[in-house]
Amino acid sequence: MSSYTSLADRYDVLTGDVDYERRADYLEKLFRRAAMPVHTVLDLACGTGTMTWLLTERGYEMIGVDGSEDMLAVAMEKYGEMGGVPPVFLHQSMPRLDLYGTVDAAVCCLDSLNYLIRPTDVQRTLQRLRLFIAPGGLLIFDVNTPEKYRAMDGQVFLDETEDTYCVWRAEYRRRICTYYVDLFRRRAGGWTRDLEIHRQRCHTVEELTEWLRWAGFGRIRVYGDVKLRRPAAGEQRIYFSCVRL
Repeated sequence: MSSYTSLADRYDVLTGDVDYERRADYLEKLFRRAAMPVHTVLDLACGTGTMTWLLTERGYEMIGVDGSEDMLAVAMEKYGEMGGVPPVFLHQSMPRLDLYGTVDAAVCCLDSLNYLIRPTDVQRTLQRLRLFIAPGGLLIFDVNTPEKYRAMDGQVFLDETEDTYCVWRAEYRRRICTYYVDLFRRRAGGWTRDLEIHRQRCHTVEELTEWLRWAGFGRIRVYGDVKLRRPAAGEQRIYFSCVRL
């Protein structure tokens, strides 16, 4: 089954430990460091739109883009739960991003860029981002590190709620991490089971830096996870911040 088909309507419950508020605070710190004011923001690979809506509540004009119709359906259902002018949500893949104008900044959160398995797709995505970020605008994204993938290899993880039981196993081979996700849900009369397979590629700092420069971004900075310093040894998630030249 395709990624985030069955998982979409359980995603928010199963990721309740993700501190979106803290990560939104961090994005705003980086926005304030930008050379130009940030008003319009693209949330690329927005998923169920939690970050999109949080930034909307904070006064930003938001566009949320995702390749999963199921995840976007959940995102759009959040209208009324949060304040602000509703974001515009678009169903598009990252390498085929196509907006109607430019934005002041773009963000791509929670290792979404790692889902691009082919380096050419990362390069195309960066090219498309440069096209739709205004000159001097900001691009911020985070990726998982090799240390995180190596630590996950062979591990089995469990998330559960009253009506959902999610077991996922990770395998890391040749820079590809494959997640086998078994999702059990309580239905009337019993439980149902769905299997989803997710794959991510480990992109190195050196590769991403080279691709960013090639695509037309500069002032590239690499930070530790929700930090304003260089990544520490063994860091499992890192952030990139750069400027569209």
